[in-house]
Amino acid sequence: MYTGKGGSETLTLIEREAGQPGPGEVRVRIHASGVNPTDWKARASSGTPMPFDQIVPNQDGAGVVDAVGDDVASLRVGDRVWVYLAAHERPTGTAQDVTIVPATRAVRLPDGIGFDVAASLGVPAMTAHRALTVHEFGPSRLSPGALSGRIVLVQGGAGAVGHAAIQLAVWAGATVLTTVSGEEKEVLARAAGAHHVFRYPDDRLAERILDVAPSGVDHIVEVSPAMNAALDVAVVANHGSIAFYANDKGDRITIPIIATFAKNVRWQGLLLYTVGEDALAAAVADITAALEDDALPVGEAAGLPLTWFPLEETAAAHDAVQQGAIGKVLIRVAENDHGVGPAGIEPTTSTV
Repeated sequence: MYTGKGGSETLTLIEREAGQPGPGEVRVRIHASGVNPTDWKARASSGTPMPFDQIVPNQDGAGVVDAVGDDVASLRVGDRVWVYLAAHERPTGTAQDVTIVPATRAVRLPDGIGFDVAASLGVPAMTAHRALTVHEFGPSRLSPGALSGRIVLVQGGAGAVGHAAIQLAVWAGATVLTTVSGEEKEVLARAAGAHHVFRYPDDRLAERILDVAPSGVDHIVEVSPAMNAALDVAVVANHGSIAFYANDKGDRITIPIIATFAKNVRWQGLLLYTVGEDALAAAVADITAALEDDALPVGEAAGLPLTWFPLEETAAAHDAVQQGAIGKVLIRVAENDHGVGPAGIEPTTSTV
């Protein structure tokens, strides 16, 4: 946990009693916690005040429901779940043994899906889902065939969001193009399922993309609009969408105006925390369907290497993400993959 904004040295490990879930809430015994850039940025941002006196970081995770509050019908004790937005407007993230979240933010896992996959969902997969469903004439939901005949360009296909976007787009039937910065990342993007991989920097990148997609790209999932705005407009199709979710390489963009409006291009910003409950619910349902089809594997063979840290090294996990670790950084909170604590015994929780 941390009690003030700052670097990773503000994170400390403590023990305290686990609380009880209130109405509409569940308590989840966390097995794996996912670390995203938003987690360290929220802790480090000196421009915003602390919303709570103490904050446990990390929005995403996976584990087992071990207590259920009143008015919860969707989950029961023993359900294996993935958790998203655990720390949004709440002080109780997933970097702890036990966390309490609204029941809507704990989603039952299909059989056979490991906690490594589950803890890698949340922010990356839900952001990718939104980016693929904001096209003016495209589908608002994803399913097999929903993107058939469409071309998707994922800028930065070796990142966690880029990886999820590739997998979801392939599952939905799109032809997927992606850009990466080197050979290692190209291997990962191809393992994720991308049909065409382009390396940058490349002065002929727009030409190479249009060789593959002569009529342009329908959907662009953009991590660095400041760097890629001109390229995006050059390769996007008429009525195409450019969905951007991050500010890598800069906070300002210069957009070619005439080329943009001549193509009726939609620039769509997205932030999971403010996107709205309907969009979140749609992402949860479609991601669960993709999980049932085993369409979102993780690990190096699937294009997303995993780097694990123990709970007591959460600060190092945050530093690894801040320093640009390739793949997904996860925190191993519990060793086993089954069961709950003995009935009637109130657990303690270790909290970072």
